Amino acid sequence: MRRNGRFSFFLFARHIGLVAALSCTAGCNNDMSSGSNSSSSSSSTNASAAGIWTGTDSATGLALIGFVDSNGQADFILADGVQFTGTAQAAGTALAISLEGYPQFGAQFSDGSTYGVGTFNGTVSSGNSISGTLSFTTSDNTTSTSSWSLTFGSLYDTASPLSAVAGTYADSGSAVSAGLDPLSGASVTIFSTGAISSQGGANGCVLNGTVSNGDSSYDVYEVAYTYENCTGTYATLNGVQFTGLADNNPNESPAEVVIGVTGENSTGTYYGVVLALTIS
Repeated sequence: MRRNGRFSFFLFARHIGLVAALSCTAGCNNDMSSGSNSSSSSSSTNASAAGIWTGTDSATGLALIGFVDSNGQADFILADGVQFTGTAQAAGTALAISLEGYPQFGAQFSDGSTYGVGTFNGTVSSGNSISGTLSFTTSDNTTSTSSWSLTFGSLYDTASPLSAVAGTYADSGSAVSAGLDPLSGASVTIFSTGAISSQGGANGCVLNGTVSNGDSSYDVYEVAYTYENCTGTYATLNGVQFTGLADNNPNESPAEVVIGVTGENSTGTYYGVVLALTIS
């Protein structure tokens, strides 16, 4: 794997640590309506995977953070920048997610591939825990399995209108322990309208896009953007439409936004990018 010159895994680990510190303890309410954005109908029988989740990937030993919005859109991010994205579906307490996997831009899976597909099957307790097994196969046909045991973070229940995330942020280097950061050194502004843009990155990349929140009662945002003007190694990112999820952690000092996005270029090459932006 190619690694960014500045090793900033600490930022990612610190973010996970603070989210986990806000997680429910064993005595928290495990009612179906707790932290789950579930239906208000008492007759509902399906749990919800909506939340911000933290834990460890058993196969790699790496820290893991997961964002799942109220529509079930999910992005689980390992500390090395690998993302597993898909849509969570619950039937009772059974949870199934068909996932696509992407390493951080500039990195690869162990067999040299940069894409794969898999499934996560397990159980979910709304606003409390997720546990189960990930079965994953890369595009070069390397298979692996891993166990996840994730804890709900109450940060998810923080009201997060667009005004809460608006501000000017610094990207000081990759948020993860592998790959490259297209916005290294850039200043990134999120406007109260939801527009997001960047300038001044060391790699020439300029980001333009949007941040949105379909339900401002919860701290998971949807993100969509493209890069322009990237040079050298990063030029392959120009024009690729990236989409994904983000969270805003105002309890950090300074406050931090973590963004995970994925995209595909016109020739069918897949990319994943994880960013950690700290308020300026």
